[in-house]
Amino acid sequence: MKQKTAIISGITGQDGAYLAQLLLRDNFKVIGLTRGYHNDNLNGLFYLGIKDKVTLMTCDLLDISQVIKILQQTKPTHFYNLAAQSSVSLSFQQPIGTFQFNTLSVFNLLEAIKMVDKSIRFYQASSSEMYGKVNNLPITENSVLHPLSPYAISKAAAHFTCIHYRESYQLHVSCGVLFNHESYLRQNTFFVKKVIQESIKISKGLIDVLKVGNIDIKRDFGYAPKYTEAMYLILQQEYPSDYLICSGQTISLREIIYYIFDKLNISHELCQIDDNLYRPAEIENIYGNNAKAKQELGWVYDLDIYQTLDLLLKEELENAI
Repeated sequence: MKQKTAIISGITGQDGAYLAQLLLRDNFKVIGLTRGYHNDNLNGLFYLGIKDKVTLMTCDLLDISQVIKILQQTKPTHFYNLAAQSSVSLSFQQPIGTFQFNTLSVFNLLEAIKMVDKSIRFYQASSSEMYGKVNNLPITENSVLHPLSPYAISKAAAHFTCIHYRESYQLHVSCGVLFNHESYLRQNTFFVKKVIQESIKISKGLIDVLKVGNIDIKRDFGYAPKYTEAMYLILQQEYPSDYLICSGQTISLREIIYYIFDKLNISHELCQIDDNLYRPAEIENIYGNNAKAKQELGWVYDLDIYQTLDLLLKEELENAI
């Protein structure tokens, strides 16, 4: 029986670390692609105790010759593409670079798979940001895409690229459309992580206020370790498809802040609006329907948003300096 080998690009992000943990439990050989050992943050792999169990390789996904060489050397059975310029805010500042990397890297990966081994199962990390200006909620797999940021535009282009290669070349290509999902391993530039970390600092007298942008928008938030279970399950299916991975609930950013503040006995007045943190365009409200993922994948998700926040706050406090 062929050794199960999974490559994860973007392994240094929260999803890559939790996914590697799941794959190792299922006796996969796990190879993580990085831009360079000295440039990438491997803290997530260390935190989960799996750094020495993962083989790290450097690869520039914009260089198809490097991608082809790695596929030929490692002979993977599964490929999880989690690599992207994933900051919505940064994409407004760097629209060309964001679009270039997030689209051309996917073309290179799929072309390389088509040339080297068409049996490789490929997972693309798509994003709920693709839906943007939505007319009907909840979002489903058939909702119309109307992206509102350079990041969202790039993800939509990559998403349709995957569908094209699946339908035109019969590749086993699936997309997981993940809505906002958080964990202790989240980078501190992301909203919920920032809110929790800075709220803890306020509670300890280390900083005075929490500065935020538009906090009256609403989002569908979930727990990242559970979402990576769905990512894992997607490539275990006999036939490829696309799935929404979400909680099916929505909450305003203001409610999140006040919930964390209340947990830490912080006055709501210490939340200050900073106009400089507003984005040029913003989704007002978005949440999804996870019925397909639950029915076809057997994915179990029953956490509500407040339970997720409790888990995040607890782990952050346990690790706070």
